[in-house]
Amino acid sequence: MDLLYIHVSIHYPKPGKENLLIESMHKFGKSMEGHKGLIAVHTIKDEGTNRFIGLVVWESKENWLTARPAMIDAVKDDPFEDWELKPPEVNHLIPL
Repeated sequence: MDLLYIHVSIHYPKPGKENLLIESMHKFGKSMEGHKGLIAVHTIKDEGTNRFIGLVVWESKENWLTARPAMIDAVKDDPFEDWELKPPEVNHLIPL
């Protein structure tokens, strides 16, 4: 079992769609609340590039997998293709 599991998503908002994407990212983050092993959830912005970053820290990959269905369900109807210039980059990070 990993002792730490970090999910990082990098989003490229279309001009004029930033607020819709931010709302969706917040909804995604809220869906994790109350799940075992959640350490932190942040929706942040890179000032230099205007990219939005979702940063979630879990105690383990197993905790993330257990919460994953709730996360998917929270945003399943959101039209990301209308809000983003390209698909997000998603990274799953583990300690070495």
